[in-house]
Amino acid sequence: MNARDRLIVGLDIPTIAEAEAMVKALGDSVSFYKVGYQLVFAGGLEFARDLVKDGKQVFLDMKLLDIDNTVAKGVENIAKMGMTMLTLHAYPKAMRAAVEAARGSDLCLLGVTVLTSMDAQDLIDAGYHQTPGELVARRAEQAKAAGMGGIVCSAEESAVVRAILGPDMAVVTPGIRPAGADAGDQKRVVTPGDALKAGSSHLVVGRPIVKAGDPKSAAEAILAEMRDAL
Repeated sequence: MNARDRLIVGLDIPTIAEAEAMVKALGDSVSFYKVGYQLVFAGGLEFARDLVKDGKQVFLDMKLLDIDNTVAKGVENIAKMGMTMLTLHAYPKAMRAAVEAARGSDLCLLGVTVLTSMDAQDLIDAGYHQTPGELVARRAEQAKAAGMGGIVCSAEESAVVRAILGPDMAVVTPGIRPAGADAGDQKRVVTPGDALKAGSSHLVVGRPIVKAGDPKSAAEAILAEMRDAL
């Protein structure tokens, strides 16, 4: 994959009209977009289908978690939509159900390990006794055993995760910030170049691009940094 195939722009934008304007502004510089809760609840599923029709790749960030049958039925329908990637929380039963439901499709299932907005104290508050790194490693092992396509983790854990998953599974890392950028509400952030060097296969970048005064220039600067790392 080249840098353009590895950069996923997070369309964490309030309305479909604004998302459409952003895609138009980015033009051919970007070919891969993340559509998550904010946009989905504003009509984003149809928008995601339209992106696919226009030749774009779509990472549908729904973080599914439910009883096995419900997860399976949801995955079956999402696979029919032509999405490239789909997230679910990395619980073993949910992952196994999703893998079976996606069998025969091109949908890459990603297990969400520990959100990049969470640190060690957040895990303690949630009742976990592992550090973020320990929990990420355990869930990476479980994702591999379940037959998932990859996992989502902080780039801080990419090297450890890559060693667990091997060379073929995807390691998708949000919380990417160019050098000097504001971390915002993210607590575990890494630069694009360092993330790729650590073993990430795809980088999710939202606010540093979509909130920039010139989104296309911001995206191209990140792509340049990615190319240097590759």
